[in-house]
Amino acid sequence: MEKWFFINWQAIFIPSISIFELIIRGSLVYLALFSVLRLLPSRQLGTLGITDLLVVVLFAEAAQNAMASNYTSITEGAILVGTVIFWSYLLNWLGYKLPQFQRFLNPPPLLLVKNGRMIERHLQRELITDDELMSKLRQQGVEFLADVKFAYIEADGRISIIMSNSKTSSVPEQKVALKSDLH
Repeated sequence: MEKWFFINWQAIFIPSISIFELIIRGSLVYLALFSVLRLLPSRQLGTLGITDLLVVVLFAEAAQNAMASNYTSITEGAILVGTVIFWSYLLNWLGYKLPQFQRFLNPPPLLLVKNGRMIERHLQRELITDDELMSKLRQQGVEFLADVKFAYIEADGRISIIMSNSKTSSVPEQKVALKSDLH
């Protein structure tokens, strides 16, 4: 009964390993995972597929011990969260300030269709089948590939289209997101 009311405040708040070691571990794991995810192709075309979710869950599980050894205090968890937030903010800030770095963070759009013809090597590079591309084009109201002047896969995996008759097609959610970003 006595253990029900006993609180070990030292175990809750005092780190069991060096704070500097936590920051180094968190930084190395964050930057390694960021690099791996940055190099993976935009396979799911702007959606979070089951394989993407599985990768995130497995990365989190694998990274947990690498980042923190076996931490037990709230302070250690807060330091790791702060380290991840720091790197995320720093990379976004560098991308904002340095256009060259922004190209590393967000790759430029990749041309998938030019003047009604698919560019097979680009589709292969992104692991997109002809059927998947045509499905995405149909979802945006494109009936015939010949009507597409240019189609790009954007950094976020979405497809943007420029029609031959100069009409631009885009996903409705993008228009809403862009309008809300202005406010």
